[in-house]
Amino acid sequence: MITGGSMQSSTNIKLPLSFILYALVAFVISQIILFLNNDVMAMGQFRIPDIWMGAHFLIVGYAAMIAMGAMYQLVPVALLAPTWNQTFGFIQFIVTAVGVTALSILLGIAPEYAMYGGIIAIAGIVMFIIQMVLTISRQKNKNMMTAFILGAIISLFLTIVAGFLLAWNLADGSIANHGTILSSHIALGVSGWFTLLIFGFSYKLVPMFSLSHGFSMKWAKPAFGAYTAGLIILIGSFWLKASFVETIGWFIMLAGFFFFVLDIREILAKRLKKNLDKPFTFSLVAIMNGLGVHMLAAVFSFYGIEEVAVWGWLIFLYVMGWIIFSILGYLYKIVPFLWWTHKYSNKIGQEDVPTLRDMINEKLSVLLFTLFIISIAGLSISGLLYINIMVFTFQGLLAFTSLLYVLSIIRVLVK
Repeated sequence: MITGGSMQSSTNIKLPLSFILYALVAFVISQIILFLNNDVMAMGQFRIPDIWMGAHFLIVGYAAMIAMGAMYQLVPVALLAPTWNQTFGFIQFIVTAVGVTALSILLGIAPEYAMYGGIIAIAGIVMFIIQMVLTISRQKNKNMMTAFILGAIISLFLTIVAGFLLAWNLADGSIANHGTILSSHIALGVSGWFTLLIFGFSYKLVPMFSLSHGFSMKWAKPAFGAYTAGLIILIGSFWLKASFVETIGWFIMLAGFFFFVLDIREILAKRLKKNLDKPFTFSLVAIMNGLGVHMLAAVFSFYGIEEVAVWGWLIFLYVMGWIIFSILGYLYKIVPFLWWTHKYSNKIGQEDVPTLRDMINEKLSVLLFTLFIISIAGLSISGLLYINIMVFTFQGLLAFTSLLYVLSIIRVLVK
Protein backbone atom coordinates (compact mmCIF):
# COMPACT_ATOMS: atom_id res chain seq x y z
CA MET A 1 0.00 0.00 0.00
CA ILE A 2 1.15 3.52 -0.75
CA THR A 3 0.23 6.24 1.69
CA GLY A 4 0.31 10.02 1.37
CA GLY A 5 3.67 11.66 1.93
CA SER A 6 6.08 14.34 0.81
CA MET A 7 7.30 15.29 -2.64
CA GLN A 8 10.79 16.10 -1.43
CA SER A 9 13.60 14.29 -3.24
CA SER A 10 17.35 14.64 -3.67
CA THR A 11 16.85 15.85 -7.25
CA ASN A 12 18.33 19.28 -8.10
CA ILE A 13 15.22 21.48 -8.45
CA LYS A 14 16.69 23.11 -11.59
CA LEU A 15 16.20 19.83 -13.47
CA PRO A 16 12.39 19.45 -13.15
CA LEU A 17 11.96 23.25 -13.39
CA SER A 18 13.86 23.35 -16.72
CA PHE A 19 11.34 20.95 -18.22
CA ILE A 20 8.38 22.77 -16.65
CA LEU A 21 9.44 26.23 -17.90
CA TYR A 22 10.06 24.97 -21.45
CA ALA A 23 6.70 23.19 -21.35
CA LEU A 24 4.81 26.31 -20.23
CA VAL A 25 6.19 28.28 -23.19
CA ALA A 26 5.29 25.40 -25.56
CA PHE A 27 1.76 25.35 -24.10
CA VAL A 28 1.12 29.01 -24.98
CA ILE A 29 2.72 28.58 -28.44
CA SER A 30 0.50 25.56 -29.15
CA GLN A 31 -2.68 27.45 -28.26
CA ILE A 32 -1.68 30.45 -30.41
CA ILE A 33 -0.97 28.15 -33.39
CA LEU A 34 -4.33 26.41 -32.95
CA PHE A 35 -6.06 29.79 -32.61
CA LEU A 36 -4.48 30.98 -35.88
CA ASN A 37 -5.81 27.81 -37.53
CA ASN A 38 -9.29 27.86 -35.97
CA ASP A 39 -10.86 27.91 -39.47
CA VAL A 40 -9.51 24.45 -40.38
CA MET A 41 -10.35 23.12 -36.91
CA ALA A 42 -13.92 24.35 -37.45
CA MET A 43 -14.06 22.16 -40.60
CA GLY A 44 -12.92 19.12 -38.59
CA GLN A 45 -9.57 19.05 -40.42
CA PHE A 46 -6.89 17.85 -38.00
CA ARG A 47 -4.45 16.07 -40.33
CA ILE A 48 -2.72 19.10 -41.85
CA PRO A 49 0.80 20.51 -41.19
CA ASP A 50 -0.22 23.55 -39.11
CA ILE A 51 -2.37 21.41 -36.80
CA TRP A 52 0.44 18.84 -36.53
CA MET A 53 2.73 21.68 -35.41
CA GLY A 54 0.26 22.92 -32.77
CA ALA A 55 -0.51 19.37 -31.62
CA HIS A 56 3.17 18.46 -31.19
CA PHE A 57 3.95 21.65 -29.27
CA LEU A 58 0.96 20.77 -27.03
CA ILE A 59 1.41 17.01 -26.60
CA VAL A 60 5.20 16.62 -26.84
CA GLY A 61 6.41 20.13 -26.02
CA TYR A 62 3.98 20.71 -23.15
CA ALA A 63 2.51 17.47 -21.82
CA ALA A 64 5.48 15.12 -22.44
CA MET A 65 8.07 17.62 -21.19
CA ILE A 66 6.00 18.28 -18.06
CA ALA A 67 5.70 14.52 -17.55
CA MET A 68 9.47 14.09 -17.85
CA GLY A 69 10.17 16.94 -15.43
CA ALA A 70 7.61 15.57 -12.97
CA MET A 71 9.14 12.10 -13.23
CA TYR A 72 12.59 13.45 -12.30
CA GLN A 73 10.99 14.82 -9.13
CA LEU A 74 8.41 12.13 -8.33
CA VAL A 75 9.99 8.81 -9.39
CA PRO A 76 12.75 9.00 -6.74
CA VAL A 77 10.10 9.87 -4.11
CA ALA A 78 7.44 7.37 -5.18
CA LEU A 79 9.82 4.47 -5.80
CA LEU A 80 12.42 5.37 -3.13
CA ALA A 81 15.17 5.15 -5.77
CA PRO A 82 17.63 8.01 -6.44
CA THR A 83 17.85 9.42 -9.98
CA TRP A 84 20.53 7.51 -11.90
CA ASN A 85 22.49 10.51 -13.22
CA GLN A 86 21.32 14.12 -12.89
CA THR A 87 24.02 15.59 -15.18
CA PHE A 88 22.81 13.19 -17.87
CA GLY A 89 19.31 14.57 -17.11
CA PHE A 90 20.35 18.15 -17.95
CA ILE A 91 21.96 17.00 -21.22
CA GLN A 92 18.79 15.01 -22.00
CA PHE A 93 16.68 18.13 -21.41
CA ILE A 94 18.72 20.22 -23.90
CA VAL A 95 18.68 17.49 -26.59
CA THR A 96 14.93 16.87 -26.16
CA ALA A 97 14.02 20.58 -26.11
CA VAL A 98 15.99 21.22 -29.32
CA GLY A 99 14.51 18.11 -30.96
CA VAL A 100 10.90 18.79 -29.98
CA THR A 101 11.13 22.43 -31.11
CA ALA A 102 12.68 21.45 -34.46
CA LEU A 103 10.22 18.59 -35.01
CA SER A 104 7.15 20.73 -34.24
CA ILE A 105 8.24 23.67 -36.42
CA LEU A 106 9.29 21.43 -39.35
CA LEU A 107 5.97 19.56 -39.23
CA GLY A 108 4.29 22.92 -39.81
CA ILE A 109 6.54 24.50 -42.43
CA ALA A 110 8.41 21.61 -44.13
CA PRO A 111 6.94 18.20 -43.18
CA GLU A 112 9.29 16.40 -45.59
CA TYR A 113 12.21 17.47 -43.35
CA ALA A 114 10.44 16.76 -40.01
CA MET A 115 12.35 13.50 -39.73
CA TYR A 116 15.56 15.42 -38.89
CA GLY A 117 13.94 17.17 -35.93
CA GLY A 118 12.36 13.84 -35.04
CA ILE A 119 15.76 12.13 -34.86
CA ILE A 120 17.01 14.69 -32.30
CA ALA A 121 13.75 14.46 -30.30
CA ILE A 122 13.95 10.64 -30.34
CA ALA A 123 17.57 10.77 -29.14
CA GLY A 124 16.45 12.93 -26.19
CA ILE A 125 13.49 10.69 -25.35
CA VAL A 126 15.64 7.53 -25.58
CA MET A 127 18.09 9.20 -23.16
CA PHE A 128 15.16 9.83 -20.83
CA ILE A 129 13.99 6.21 -21.10
CA ILE A 130 17.53 4.99 -20.26
CA GLN A 131 17.60 7.35 -17.26
CA MET A 132 14.24 6.12 -15.94
CA VAL A 133 14.90 2.40 -16.51
CA LEU A 134 18.24 2.66 -14.67
CA THR A 135 16.55 4.67 -11.87
CA ILE A 136 13.72 2.11 -11.53
CA SER A 137 16.29 -0.73 -11.48
CA ARG A 138 17.55 0.77 -8.18
CA GLN A 139 14.14 0.31 -6.54
CA LYS A 140 14.32 -2.42 -3.91
CA ASN A 141 10.61 -3.29 -3.55
CA LYS A 142 8.66 -3.13 -6.80
CA ASN A 143 4.96 -2.20 -6.52
CA MET A 144 1.97 -1.32 -8.72
CA MET A 145 3.32 2.20 -9.28
CA THR A 146 6.41 0.57 -10.82
CA ALA A 147 4.14 -1.36 -13.20
CA PHE A 148 2.23 1.77 -14.29
CA ILE A 149 5.46 3.77 -14.80
CA LEU A 150 7.15 0.95 -16.76
CA GLY A 151 4.00 0.46 -18.85
CA ALA A 152 4.02 4.18 -19.61
CA ILE A 153 7.72 4.14 -20.54
CA ILE A 154 7.26 1.15 -22.90
CA SER A 155 4.32 2.99 -24.52
CA LEU A 156 6.48 6.12 -24.88
CA PHE A 157 9.18 4.12 -26.65
CA LEU A 158 6.65 2.54 -29.06
CA THR A 159 5.08 5.99 -29.62
CA ILE A 160 8.39 7.47 -30.79
CA VAL A 161 9.12 4.43 -33.00
CA ALA A 162 5.73 4.92 -34.69
CA GLY A 163 6.34 8.69 -34.84
CA PHE A 164 9.70 8.16 -36.55
CA LEU A 165 8.09 5.87 -39.15
CA LEU A 166 5.46 8.57 -39.83
CA ALA A 167 8.12 11.30 -40.21
CA TRP A 168 10.17 8.98 -42.45
CA ASN A 169 7.10 8.33 -44.59
CA LEU A 170 6.39 12.07 -45.00
CA ALA A 171 9.84 12.33 -46.61
CA ASP A 172 9.98 8.98 -48.41
CA GLY A 173 6.36 7.85 -48.95
CA SER A 174 7.25 4.17 -49.22
CA ILE A 175 5.23 2.88 -46.22
CA ALA A 176 1.73 1.77 -47.23
CA ASN A 177 0.21 1.60 -43.72
CA HIS A 178 0.59 5.32 -42.89
CA GLY A 179 -2.97 5.70 -41.51
CA THR A 180 -2.66 2.56 -39.36
CA ILE A 181 0.70 3.66 -37.95
CA LEU A 182 -0.80 7.12 -37.23
CA SER A 183 -3.72 5.57 -35.29
CA SER A 184 -1.27 3.38 -33.34
CA HIS A 185 0.99 6.41 -32.67
CA ILE A 186 -1.94 8.41 -31.23
CA ALA A 187 -3.29 5.50 -29.13
CA LEU A 188 0.15 4.61 -27.71
CA GLY A 189 0.92 8.25 -26.94
CA VAL A 190 -2.29 9.51 -25.35
CA SER A 191 -3.69 6.27 -23.91
CA GLY A 192 -0.48 4.34 -23.26
CA TRP A 193 2.17 6.84 -22.19
CA PHE A 194 0.07 9.62 -20.64
CA THR A 195 -2.86 7.69 -19.18
CA LEU A 196 -0.76 4.96 -17.54
CA LEU A 197 1.57 7.64 -16.16
CA ILE A 198 -1.29 9.73 -14.71
CA PHE A 199 -2.82 6.55 -13.23
CA GLY A 200 0.49 5.66 -11.56
CA PHE A 201 1.26 9.13 -10.19
CA SER A 202 -2.34 9.63 -9.02
CA TYR A 203 -1.80 6.79 -6.55
CA LYS A 204 0.92 8.99 -4.99
CA LEU A 205 -0.51 12.49 -5.50
CA VAL A 206 -4.21 11.95 -4.62
CA PRO A 207 -3.44 10.55 -1.12
CA MET A 208 -0.83 13.28 -0.59
CA PHE A 209 -3.09 16.19 -1.52
CA SER A 210 -6.13 14.77 0.31
CA LEU A 211 -4.19 13.45 3.37
CA SER A 212 -5.55 9.93 2.94
CA HIS A 213 -4.37 6.85 4.82
CA GLY A 214 -5.45 3.23 5.15
CA PHE A 215 -6.71 2.68 1.58
CA SER A 216 -6.25 -0.67 -0.16
CA MET A 217 -5.43 0.00 -3.85
CA LYS A 218 -7.26 -3.28 -4.53
CA TRP A 219 -8.30 -2.17 -8.03
CA ALA A 220 -4.77 -1.15 -9.15
CA LYS A 221 -3.89 -4.56 -10.65
CA PRO A 222 -7.24 -4.96 -12.50
CA ALA A 223 -6.94 -1.34 -13.70
CA PHE A 224 -3.44 -1.91 -15.08
CA GLY A 225 -4.23 -5.34 -16.53
CA ALA A 226 -7.49 -4.33 -18.20
CA TYR A 227 -6.25 -0.99 -19.54
CA THR A 228 -3.07 -2.39 -21.09
CA ALA A 229 -4.88 -5.44 -22.49
CA GLY A 230 -7.57 -3.19 -23.99
CA LEU A 231 -4.92 -0.92 -25.51
CA ILE A 232 -3.11 -3.90 -27.12
CA ILE A 233 -6.43 -5.19 -28.54
CA LEU A 234 -7.35 -1.70 -29.81
CA ILE A 235 -4.02 -1.28 -31.63
CA GLY A 236 -4.32 -4.83 -32.97
CA SER A 237 -7.75 -3.92 -34.41
CA PHE A 238 -6.18 -1.07 -36.41
CA TRP A 239 -3.87 -3.55 -38.14
CA LEU A 240 -6.53 -6.26 -38.54
CA LYS A 241 -9.05 -3.67 -39.86
CA ALA A 242 -11.62 -5.39 -37.60
CA SER A 243 -14.22 -3.00 -36.16
CA PHE A 244 -15.68 -5.55 -33.69
CA VAL A 245 -12.18 -6.14 -32.25
CA GLU A 246 -11.80 -2.34 -31.92
CA THR A 247 -15.06 -2.18 -29.95
CA ILE A 248 -13.86 -4.96 -27.61
CA GLY A 249 -10.62 -3.01 -27.05
CA TRP A 250 -12.50 0.18 -26.18
CA PHE A 251 -14.78 -1.58 -23.68
CA ILE A 252 -11.85 -3.33 -21.93
CA MET A 253 -10.00 0.01 -21.69
CA LEU A 254 -13.19 1.57 -20.28
CA ALA A 255 -13.27 -1.20 -17.64
CA GLY A 256 -9.62 -0.49 -16.75
CA PHE A 257 -10.31 3.24 -16.38
CA PHE A 258 -13.38 2.46 -14.25
CA PHE A 259 -11.30 0.24 -11.89
CA PHE A 260 -8.86 3.14 -11.45
CA VAL A 261 -11.78 5.47 -10.60
CA LEU A 262 -12.97 2.98 -7.93
CA ASP A 263 -9.55 3.17 -6.24
CA ILE A 264 -9.52 6.99 -6.38
CA ARG A 265 -13.01 7.01 -4.86
CA GLU A 266 -11.81 4.86 -1.95
CA ILE A 267 -8.72 7.05 -1.40
CA LEU A 268 -10.91 10.17 -1.24
CA ALA A 269 -13.40 8.46 1.09
CA LYS A 270 -10.53 7.86 3.58
CA ARG A 271 -9.15 11.40 3.48
CA LEU A 272 -8.52 13.54 6.54
CA LYS A 273 -8.72 16.79 4.54
CA LYS A 274 -12.44 17.52 4.11
CA ASN A 275 -12.08 20.70 1.98
CA LEU A 276 -9.86 19.88 -0.98
CA ASP A 277 -7.74 22.56 -2.68
CA LYS A 278 -9.29 23.94 -5.87
CA PRO A 279 -6.40 23.08 -8.27
CA PHE A 280 -6.44 19.49 -6.97
CA THR A 281 -10.24 19.33 -7.40
CA PHE A 282 -9.66 20.30 -11.04
CA SER A 283 -7.41 17.23 -11.47
CA LEU A 284 -10.27 15.11 -10.04
CA VAL A 285 -12.66 16.68 -12.59
CA ALA A 286 -10.14 15.59 -15.25
CA ILE A 287 -10.51 11.96 -14.10
CA MET A 288 -14.27 12.09 -14.71
CA ASN A 289 -13.61 13.71 -18.11
CA GLY A 290 -11.31 10.82 -19.01
CA LEU A 291 -13.90 8.25 -17.94
CA GLY A 292 -16.58 10.10 -19.92
CA VAL A 293 -14.51 10.17 -23.12
CA HIS A 294 -13.79 6.45 -22.78
CA MET A 295 -17.52 5.83 -22.48
CA LEU A 296 -18.17 7.90 -25.62
CA ALA A 297 -15.41 6.10 -27.55
CA ALA A 298 -16.82 2.68 -26.60
CA VAL A 299 -20.38 3.72 -27.57
CA PHE A 300 -19.30 5.38 -30.85
CA SER A 301 -17.30 2.28 -31.78
CA PHE A 302 -20.21 -0.03 -30.86
CA TYR A 303 -22.59 1.93 -33.11
CA GLY A 304 -20.05 2.10 -35.94
CA ILE A 305 -19.60 5.89 -36.00
CA GLU A 306 -16.59 6.48 -38.26
CA GLU A 307 -16.80 10.20 -39.09
CA VAL A 308 -13.26 11.58 -38.99
CA ALA A 309 -14.31 14.93 -37.47
CA VAL A 310 -16.17 13.18 -34.60
CA TRP A 311 -13.13 11.09 -33.68
CA GLY A 312 -10.85 14.10 -34.17
CA TRP A 313 -12.82 16.14 -31.62
CA LEU A 314 -13.04 13.11 -29.29
CA ILE A 315 -9.24 12.82 -29.31
CA PHE A 316 -9.04 16.59 -28.71
CA LEU A 317 -11.45 16.26 -25.77
CA TYR A 318 -9.42 13.37 -24.33
CA VAL A 319 -6.09 15.21 -24.67
CA MET A 320 -7.41 18.49 -23.23
CA GLY A 321 -10.13 17.33 -20.79
CA TRP A 322 -8.20 14.41 -19.29
CA ILE A 323 -4.45 14.71 -19.92
CA ILE A 324 -3.95 18.49 -20.03
CA PHE A 325 -6.50 19.20 -17.25
CA SER A 326 -4.76 16.61 -15.00
CA ILE A 327 -1.40 18.23 -15.62
CA LEU A 328 -2.73 21.80 -15.16
CA GLY A 329 -4.32 20.87 -11.81
CA TYR A 330 -1.36 18.91 -10.42
CA LEU A 331 1.18 21.48 -11.67
CA TYR A 332 -0.61 24.27 -9.80
CA LYS A 333 0.16 22.34 -6.61
CA ILE A 334 3.57 20.88 -7.48
CA VAL A 335 5.39 24.05 -8.66
CA PRO A 336 4.63 26.08 -5.47
CA PHE A 337 5.69 23.08 -3.36
CA LEU A 338 8.99 22.66 -5.24
CA TRP A 339 9.78 26.36 -5.14
CA TRP A 340 8.80 26.80 -1.49
CA THR A 341 10.93 23.77 -0.48
CA HIS A 342 13.88 25.07 -2.50
CA LYS A 343 13.70 28.66 -1.29
CA TYR A 344 12.28 28.63 2.23
CA SER A 345 12.50 25.21 3.91
CA ASN A 346 15.97 25.96 5.34
CA LYS A 347 14.87 29.38 6.66
CA ILE A 348 12.03 28.20 8.93
CA GLY A 349 12.64 29.47 12.47
CA GLN A 350 15.33 31.91 11.31
CA GLU A 351 13.12 34.46 9.54
CA ASP A 352 9.52 35.06 8.48
CA VAL A 353 8.74 32.84 5.53
CA PRO A 354 5.50 32.61 3.51
CA THR A 355 3.37 29.52 4.04
CA LEU A 356 2.80 27.11 1.19
CA ARG A 357 -0.79 28.39 1.01
CA ASP A 358 0.57 31.92 0.43
CA MET A 359 2.32 30.64 -2.70
CA ILE A 360 -0.96 29.55 -4.34
CA ASN A 361 -3.63 31.99 -5.50
CA GLU A 362 -6.76 29.90 -4.90
CA LYS A 363 -9.20 32.53 -6.22
CA LEU A 364 -7.26 32.94 -9.46
CA SER A 365 -7.08 29.16 -9.87
CA VAL A 366 -10.89 28.90 -9.69
CA LEU A 367 -11.21 31.54 -12.42
CA LEU A 368 -8.57 29.92 -14.64
CA PHE A 369 -9.93 26.40 -14.33
CA THR A 370 -13.50 27.60 -14.93
CA LEU A 371 -12.31 29.33 -18.13
CA PHE A 372 -10.48 26.16 -19.20
CA ILE A 373 -13.66 24.08 -18.74
CA ILE A 374 -15.80 26.64 -20.64
CA SER A 375 -13.20 26.85 -23.46
CA ILE A 376 -12.86 23.09 -24.00
CA ALA A 377 -16.60 22.36 -23.70
CA GLY A 378 -17.43 25.25 -26.05
CA LEU A 379 -14.72 24.28 -28.55
CA SER A 380 -15.78 20.63 -28.70
CA ILE A 381 -19.49 21.41 -29.14
CA SER A 382 -19.00 24.22 -31.69
CA GLY A 383 -16.43 22.09 -33.55
CA LEU A 384 -18.80 19.15 -33.86
CA LEU A 385 -21.54 21.52 -35.08
CA TYR A 386 -19.10 23.25 -37.51
CA ILE A 387 -19.86 26.75 -36.12
CA ASN A 388 -16.78 28.71 -37.26
CA ILE A 389 -17.30 31.88 -35.22
CA MET A 390 -17.76 29.83 -32.01
CA VAL A 391 -14.60 27.81 -32.68
CA PHE A 392 -12.75 31.12 -33.22
CA THR A 393 -14.16 32.53 -29.96
CA PHE A 394 -13.51 29.51 -27.73
CA GLN A 395 -10.03 28.78 -29.14
CA GLY A 396 -9.21 32.46 -28.56
CA LEU A 397 -10.45 32.16 -24.97
CA LEU A 398 -8.37 29.00 -24.53
CA ALA A 399 -5.21 30.70 -25.82
CA PHE A 400 -5.83 33.70 -23.52
CA THR A 401 -6.51 31.45 -20.48
CA SER A 402 -3.35 29.43 -21.23
CA LEU A 403 -1.29 32.62 -21.18
CA LEU A 404 -2.87 33.70 -17.85
CA TYR A 405 -2.19 30.24 -16.39
CA VAL A 406 1.48 30.35 -17.42
CA LEU A 407 1.89 33.86 -15.96
CA SER A 408 0.32 32.69 -12.68
CA ILE A 409 2.85 29.83 -12.46
CA ILE A 410 5.76 32.16 -13.27
CA ARG A 411 4.47 34.54 -10.57
CA VAL A 412 5.09 31.77 -8.01
CA LEU A 413 8.71 31.50 -9.17
CA VAL A 414 9.44 35.18 -8.58
CA LYS A 415 8.13 35.13 -5.00
